[in-house]
Amino acid sequence: MSLPPTPPRRSSWLTGFITLCLLLCLGWSLFVPSAWAGVDDDRLDGNIFVVYAGNGSLVPPRLTLAESFERRLPVILVYYLDDSRDCKEYAFIVSRMQEFYGRAASIIPISADSIVPQRKYAKTDPGYYYKGIVPQTVILDAQGKQVFNAQGVVKFEAADDVLRKVFDLLPREQSVELKPRAFNEFNSELVEQ
Repeated sequence: MSLPPTPPRRSSWLTGFITLCLLLCLGWSLFVPSAWAGVDDDRLDGNIFVVYAGNGSLVPPRLTLAESFERRLPVILVYYLDDSRDCKEYAFIVSRMQEFYGRAASIIPISADSIVPQRKYAKTDPGYYYKGIVPQTVILDAQGKQVFNAQGVVKFEAADDVLRKVFDLLPREQSVELKPRAFNEFNSELVEQ
């Protein structure tokens, strides 16, 4: 009795294909940077407030501009792009503004890409205040009057000085500095030092 003929072996073809794929992947990984984006470049890697400020509570904003006007709240408008190095740097400062003024003011981050170009905007439309450069910070008092409009990365102290006037607070040099005091791993409060 003779054995049936053995089929041709395909394992050498399969082994060659797998080896080629592994070599391509290895070669590709050697020439690709370990991270596609970072704080010091203009590449997109997610929402800047979540990624760089660790603050996902800013987006989407709690209130619209129209709702803030109805409630007579001061407004901090921040125009940004997720793929701008200046905006990435500024995200932390905006988060700090929220830390101090988030309960008393409406902080509205607006992606400049979301502004639909129009000939004319209403005062309740964020496009009304946008000047075409990011980051841009606009502060409106409780009556909706523009009291601050700055382009580029604004120092916290510059915005804080304006907000202190809006809320009728003492100037920074005359007020007591508050520091966060943690009373458990999740909660903290501002206390005098």
